[in-house]
Amino acid sequence: MRRPVVLLTFLLGALLVAEADAQKTLSLTEALALAKKQNPEILIARKQVEAARGGVVEARSAYLPSVVSSGLLRKRERQESSRLRDDDYNASLRVVQNVYTAGANKGRLAIARLTEEKRALQVSAVERGVAMDVRIAYYDLLLHRARIEVQEQAVGVMRDELKAEQERFAAGTVGELNVRRAEVSLANEEPELFEAQTRMQNSYLRINELCGILSSTRSSAQTFQPVGSLQYHPRRPDLAECLARAATLRPEIKARQIDVAIEDEQLIVDRSELRPRVEVFTGYEVY
Repeated sequence: MRRPVVLLTFLLGALLVAEADAQKTLSLTEALALAKKQNPEILIARKQVEAARGGVVEARSAYLPSVVSSGLLRKRERQESSRLRDDDYNASLRVVQNVYTAGANKGRLAIARLTEEKRALQVSAVERGVAMDVRIAYYDLLLHRARIEVQEQAVGVMRDELKAEQERFAAGTVGELNVRRAEVSLANEEPELFEAQTRMQNSYLRINELCGILSSTRSSAQTFQPVGSLQYHPRRPDLAECLARAATLRPEIKARQIDVAIEDEQLIVDRSELRPRVEVFTGYEVY
């Protein structure tokens, strides 16, 4: 008797878990936060910022003394006896400090800092682009869900109409043409429903991709339920104002301006190769 009770309890628990998973919702705000946290493009852009910070540390190291070491070890093979050593070795250790580099170190440090700033702007640009894509995909999902509801109602009406015509034809009140007309109407309406369902599935796949949610091809991509409905808010943007805001606020434009500054600093670094450099060093050599 205990065994059926345990089995029934297990089945009820599994049904509750499945129902909870099926009722999982995801609002637009939650989707935006999830995409900002897990989107692959954003993660790659953030890693590039970390790499740029490492470039700044590397450029700063040029102002510090550097340690240079070298060594040599050779063994001689002779057929006759000699007073020379069998082993020939040489080891040196030097500490080198740059005194004058014709602006090369300063230019490299400026390039590294500008690159770090550029990477930060690129992260902002990627985040904005992903947020826009998430909004579009989420609104498409709401639109296709509403279309499915409308198409399901239309298909239901067509099926009821076909059933009614079949009953009238069986009763002899209408001809076969009425039944065929109802079948054609239903056949024309069903592809619209299938297309809306396919578009909704594609919208789920797009949101999963943007939010970094893994979706298997064997299972449905519908891992959540969208919240809310489409609402229209009329807006009349001014073209001149939009262009002015884009010129001052778009991170892509600022990143291109930084590219120009990087090229100017790189010109200084390239010119430094034609000028003399001054270094001081001290060291120890054994031979």
